[in-house]
Amino acid sequence: MSCNTCNCNKSSNLNELGIDTSLLNPCFEKYANIEGSLISVLQTAQDLYGYLPMSLLEYIAERMKIKASKVVGVATFYSQFRTQPVGKFLILICQGTACHVNGSKRIEEAISNHLGIAEGEISEDGLFSYNNVACLGCCSLAPAIMIGERVYGNLDKSAAVKILDETRRGEA
Repeated sequence: MSCNTCNCNKSSNLNELGIDTSLLNPCFEKYANIEGSLISVLQTAQDLYGYLPMSLLEYIAERMKIKASKVVGVATFYSQFRTQPVGKFLILICQGTACHVNGSKRIEEAISNHLGIAEGEISEDGLFSYNNVACLGCCSLAPAIMIGERVYGNLDKSAAVKILDETRRGEA
C-alpha cells in the first residue's frame, strides 16, 4: 500500500516488476488533456510492459488525473487488456459457435496438454500462454486460433501441436 503523500511504495513496486514508467512519458505528453484517451494510454502501456499490473493502473490514474476505479474498470472490461503477465506468445483460442461446433475444445485440450498449462498460465519456458475468446471473426476457418497477428484455421489436434512446435523453433 502506498502512502497518501507520495508514490514511494508504488514506484518501488513498479521497479520490482521491471516497469520503467519513464517510457510512458511520451504517451502522457501526447494525450495530455485529451478527453477519451485512456484506452490509447492503456494500449501503449500494455505494448511496453506486456501487461497492466494493478500498481501500473494506479500510476496511470494518478498521471491522467482520473479515478483509479475508472482505469481499473476499463482495463478489466475490455478483453484486449491483460492484468496478469503472459508468455512471449499469447494464443487466443476461438470458442465462438462455429469453432465450438468444429472442435475448439479438442484444440484447447491439445494445446493445454502439449504445453502443460491451463488457460491463463505461462508455459515453463516462458514462451506460451493461452486464453479462450468469444470470437476471432474468422468463422470460415473454424476451428481457429490466433498467435500474435497470425490466424491459423481449419485445425485439428495434430495441426495445433505442429504450430506450437514451429512457433517454439521460430519457424511460424
